[in-house]
Amino acid sequence: MISIEVSQKYNQKKLDKFLMENFRKLSQSSIYKAIRTKNIRINGIKISANTILNTGDQLDIYIKDEILYGVSLKDHQISLDIIYEDQHLLLVNKKPGIQVLPDKDCKELTLIDVATQYLKEKDEYPPDNPVSFPPSLCHRLDRNTGGIIIIAKTQEALTVMLDKIKKREVKKYYQCIVIGCPNLREAELKHYLFKDQKKSHVYISDVRKSGWVEIITRYKVISRGKEMSKLEVELVTGKTHQIRAHLAHIGHPIVGDGKYGVNKFNRMVGSKHQALWAYKVEFDFKDGEILDYLRGKVFETYDIEFDIKGLDLK
Repeated sequence: MISIEVSQKYNQKKLDKFLMENFRKLSQSSIYKAIRTKNIRINGIKISANTILNTGDQLDIYIKDEILYGVSLKDHQISLDIIYEDQHLLLVNKKPGIQVLPDKDCKELTLIDVATQYLKEKDEYPPDNPVSFPPSLCHRLDRNTGGIIIIAKTQEALTVMLDKIKKREVKKYYQCIVIGCPNLREAELKHYLFKDQKKSHVYISDVRKSGWVEIITRYKVISRGKEMSKLEVELVTGKTHQIRAHLAHIGHPIVGDGKYGVNKFNRMVGSKHQALWAYKVEFDFKDGEILDYLRGKVFETYDIEFDIKGLDLK
């Protein structure tokens, strides 16, 4: 059983709307069946799908995990590769192909679903307690990008971490495989980015334009081969698709990138996901507040997977 206190956000909203927004794997037919069989109640009272919610209502849901979440979480195939954990934070190495958060088109289990279940099983997140804090992402990675994700376990940690990311006191480093090799062994790239929300696509310009924002990306060549090279990339400004679009702009798109890359080359090397991995984070805090114990700490994963045929780098 899950017990949830209705927040102000859903005041005067219909029950079925609340359920479909908060449990995206829960089908409409399952909602109506649960209501008919009295497996959903508000303040202990039998209700209908058209019931209007009020702030503070106690919503009790008696639905099995495999129906509520669309899969049995105990038997899920998404495992948490935990890099680091303490009372405030959880650092996880995400594999490519996994969505971090549900959206309107996402029907499968996400990373935050599994992290939530993990903390529930540890009794660190009791969802039936209205004051408990649900684990929350401090930043995101694209579905097809692998690497380290920072998850806050407390509201205090989330507030501090978001502030540190905004102030660039959290340094994020990536490894990637690109087509060709840049002429310079290392460089700091400064250009301007525009995001087209409707197309979910970003564009890069050499010159500043109205509505475009400056982006900064640093790279170093780690190794090179005949057709590809491996780079270490530091994401200085963190904009949508920044690394992918920025490297493509200088003529070295990431292998496997279906949006900004070269599809013919991607098919030739059999790459199913973009070869981009967030492999290291450094907490360069000036004043870490409740997270000050992490000041100067560096967390790194060596479990990097690049599934590319003919990858021969020196």
